[in-house]
Amino acid sequence: MTISTTDPAGGASGPGQAPVAPGPALHDAGWDALAADGSVVRIRPITAADEAALKAMNERLSDRSVYLRFFALDRRGADEHAHHLADGSPGHRALVAESAGRVVGVASYEHLRPGEAEMAFLQDDAVHGRGIGTLLLEQLAAVAREAGVHRLRADTLAENAAMLRVFTDSGFEQTHRFDSGVVELLLDTSYSPRTLDRMAERERQAEDRSLRPMFSPAVVAVIGAGRTPGGIGHEVLRALTAGGYRGELYAVNPRADRIGDVAAYPSILAVPGPVDLAVIAVPAGHVATVLAECGRKGVAGAVILTSGFSELGADGLQREILAIARRHSIRLIGPNCLGIVNTAPEIALNATFADVTPVPGSLAIAAQSGAVGIAVLDHASRIGLGISEFVSLGNKVDVSGNDLLLHWWNDPRTDVIALYLESFGNPVKFGRLARLVGQTKPVLVVKGGRSSGGRRAGASHTAAAATPDTAVDALFEQSGVLRMDTVEELVETARVLAGRPLPKGNRLAVIGNAGGAGVLAADAAGRLGLEVPELSAATQQELTESTGAVGAGNPVDLGAAASPETLKRALRVVLDSGEADSVLVCYAATRAGSVSETYAAIAGAAAGSEVPILVTCLGAPEAEPRIPLANGSYLPVFPFPESAVRALAHAVRYAAWRSRPQGVVPQLDHVDAEGARTVVRRFLQRRPDGGWLDPEQAEQMLQCAGIPVVHSIRASDREQALTAAGLVGYPVVLKTAAEGIVHKTDVGGVHLGLTDEPAVEAGYDAIAAATGDRHVVVQAMAPASTEMVVGMVRDALFGPIVMAGSGGVLTDLMADRRWRGLPLTDLDASEMVRSLRCAPLLAGYRGAEPADEAAVLDVLHRVAWLSETLPEIAELDINPLTAAPSGAVAVDAKLHIAPAGPAPDWYARHLR
Repeated sequence: MTISTTDPAGGASGPGQAPVAPGPALHDAGWDALAADGSVVRIRPITAADEAALKAMNERLSDRSVYLRFFALDRRGADEHAHHLADGSPGHRALVAESAGRVVGVASYEHLRPGEAEMAFLQDDAVHGRGIGTLLLEQLAAVAREAGVHRLRADTLAENAAMLRVFTDSGFEQTHRFDSGVVELLLDTSYSPRTLDRMAERERQAEDRSLRPMFSPAVVAVIGAGRTPGGIGHEVLRALTAGGYRGELYAVNPRADRIGDVAAYPSILAVPGPVDLAVIAVPAGHVATVLAECGRKGVAGAVILTSGFSELGADGLQREILAIARRHSIRLIGPNCLGIVNTAPEIALNATFADVTPVPGSLAIAAQSGAVGIAVLDHASRIGLGISEFVSLGNKVDVSGNDLLLHWWNDPRTDVIALYLESFGNPVKFGRLARLVGQTKPVLVVKGGRSSGGRRAGASHTAAAATPDTAVDALFEQSGVLRMDTVEELVETARVLAGRPLPKGNRLAVIGNAGGAGVLAADAAGRLGLEVPELSAATQQELTESTGAVGAGNPVDLGAAASPETLKRALRVVLDSGEADSVLVCYAATRAGSVSETYAAIAGAAAGSEVPILVTCLGAPEAEPRIPLANGSYLPVFPFPESAVRALAHAVRYAAWRSRPQGVVPQLDHVDAEGARTVVRRFLQRRPDGGWLDPEQAEQMLQCAGIPVVHSIRASDREQALTAAGLVGYPVVLKTAAEGIVHKTDVGGVHLGLTDEPAVEAGYDAIAAATGDRHVVVQAMAPASTEMVVGMVRDALFGPIVMAGSGGVLTDLMADRRWRGLPLTDLDASEMVRSLRCAPLLAGYRGAEPADEAAVLDVLHRVAWLSETLPEIAELDINPLTAAPSGAVAVDAKLHIAPAGPAPDWYARHLR
């Protein structure tokens, strides 16, 4: 097979390529993605009807492209190949790329042997440089991976540097071999971290180009701008003019020539010249018609303020406007939204109908709720927190939180990203993007829906403990997202993070003229995990001598009569000491002092400091909410010490996450994927609807994962139980093996520490009477140890989430649990275990020999491996897992198996 092309973003195949039949797992209608230039490209399975379009594309190819494509100037061969692709036959797959309704590329593969196939690409000369070939490569690899193809093979001429660069730059793991002017390439279809990083960077660039006309438009048209105040369209037009929008502004109203000082036209098609952004405020029934006109006009982006779509059950109408937008490469915000803001002086875009004028700054905000968006803008404006951009997402028909993370990732005006979300479209991808973005910018989220009213029903401890919020918390913990409980907390935390240095540790110094406020601050710090260490004797002496401090230990109490100069000296002493990673100044305004002079003193002491400084001003409600510094930044001023400390604690947590390594997913030995799949396959053949594995099957599954298991012997009568006890050795444990009983202890199905035959006989009879079933399991007693629970539950939206916690009888009593999603890194697992309340027991409490923590962590990773390898595992529960100095052993395990389709491709570059 030969592959060649002149396009740096595409490829071609040589003659003889077999046709491709779309498999049942593919979406017949296809999916949308962004090309490198920001335009929307549709990728879909090929059909027989595409033959004419492929032949037309062949006719448009240059002679050079035909030669590189077919290794000869053979246009007849090109047409034969088009027929071959469109004809369809088993064992082949092909995808076509459409741009503006025209087929501009095709990618295909042909099976060679199990797990391996040969790939081929062809692309229209007219779309060179738009990254469509790279998109096709990504999508073909995803389709191949879903079909069980692990390697894609290709041959291309060594002179075809452009095609080789496509493969090399893709990020997929690959090997090359050069032979007689041809490069033989073998590409791994799996996602490696490098692959995902390259894909994310390409997606970031595409998103930025796609959204730029919306946030930095040269021309804006407000469609549905009424002539009288009060209407949404009219108010948006007023906001744009009042905010000083720097570009050209037009109104669209069929019954007006002008609205205020803005020229009006009867339709968007009548507006002179190109339009970048359309703000649509017409009735819902007219939006589709208006949007289609925007498409014919070449509008790049639209903000739909109109309500009356999916929020009121009109899903079909919402799907219609999305289809129109995708057909014309229009990016949509909304519908049912408040609008967007860009405070950049050269843009000054306020396309909202909120009665708030945002202050320019470095906080980017996206809110799914218009009311919450107004609340955030209002609170930020009142405390002087500046905004870079604001987006009201509304129904999120197109642009989502993921899109905006990519857009704000490298935005030079944005330091902090704040999101209010009520739902996720692709939470796994959100987590990975947030982790990448968080390396340079903090991401703050208020997530609606913390209620546990939707607690899932599950027979295992793990599933029963998983609330609707569990997966969200796990996702945020792993990706460094700071979860806020309230909008106020979000805004206050953003004040600490925006434009300020990050704390280098958790040591807090409290200084002020109000001893009570200092005590409250210290108490809050203790509750939130911050340290308020006593200052060194030398620092205390210097404070006492230079300021006359009433108390110099920490908090530092300067006394109510302290002057601004005294406060300045005290603050400087503490900053110079190096004994604090952050400082909170608690100032109580009195008649004897001046707030403005005190602010100036604090600013003077803070000049040039790399230590974060927060201020609490008590008793002066009209005081400015921020203190300007000479370098143009500000110190945030809070009304109460507790809110200041809470915001600082979030900043400390973010700084610690950002400074730590990201961790790696360990490579596991002694795992048997095929053996585990065999257990599942045989179980589902017997029980197609799924169910719980019996004890022997569960033990076999754990052994396939390399998890040590206490050996079990089944018995169906008293004599067999006695024989089994003799084989495993006394003392023994008897457990019911009755089908359908998951919580054995609750029904009297467990008897421990049986030391002789009479005890075994009595235990057996008691279990049979309690359960009505004579089947039992006999195990040797595990050595004295700390009992833990390790489990997994598969969330329909978030995928598998893994749990570790206190086990045995403490599982539900203590509710001592930690959760993480996949992939589970070594640091994720360590943090799970070391943050448990039972962690001191594992470490060797009160002189006890410590448990083998490495063995516990190894079990966690093996549970994660099982979860990733076998999508049929719906629930998994190891309880107890005994953690002893000699290792970690599973004593009891429950696995619920359910039929599963192909795992979702969380990372593919698909627009929702």
